[in-house]
Amino acid sequence: MAYTDEQLQRIYDRTSGYCHICHKKLSFVNYAQYGARSAWEVDHSKAKARGGTNHGNNLYPACISCNRSKRAGSSRAARTRNGQCRAPYSRAKVRAKRNDNQLGGVITGGIIGSRFGPGGAVVGALLGAWFGDKNTPKK
Repeated sequence: MAYTDEQLQRIYDRTSGYCHICHKKLSFVNYAQYGARSAWEVDHSKAKARGGTNHGNNLYPACISCNRSKRAGSSRAARTRNGQCRAPYSRAKVRAKRNDNQLGGVITGGIIGSRFGPGGAVVGALLGAWFGDKNTPKK
């Protein structure tokens, strides 16, 4: 199937430009350039041979070697073989997780710190936000 540049950009951005199987960084300009550094292809998470579709939520970027070794197998099995348990997050999803973690840290730290007075609540909230940010996945 031929994809438009807009479709390829959406697929590439789903994982912030990382292979959804091995998490290797991909080069957008090397789409379908077999042998090129960081080359990639569009992978059907659920293979078309097993009833998968061309719908956007079934399409992920994958380095050529991962895509071809996966064949009609499952993405879960392919990721497991590469020591991964999920696809990398998009930038928007990482940002949302960071915000959620920081907010949770502020609330938790503020509650715990409040046992030591107003100053403790502020320090606890700040530390909670910092720990929440540090526990956010980068990809």
